[in-house]
Amino acid sequence: MNHQSPLGPISVGVEEAARLIGVARSMLYEMIARGDIQTFKLGRRRLVRVKTLEAFVKRQAQENSR
Repeated sequence: MNHQSPLGPISVGVEEAARLIGVARSMLYEMIARGDIQTFKLGRRRLVRVKTLEAFVKRQAQENSR
């Protein structure tokens, strides 16, 4: 049985996170190193909460709007 949430995932891997916000994976790792985006580890995987990505994009849009 597939019990996938209709809301979608609450966290994604780094590669998927980069795709979601439209940057290269290496750029996302730079943003993580600078502390722009928070991540967590689950086992061996580094994950990013989708809400964290949404908040980051919202902040960037507000700071850089004309």
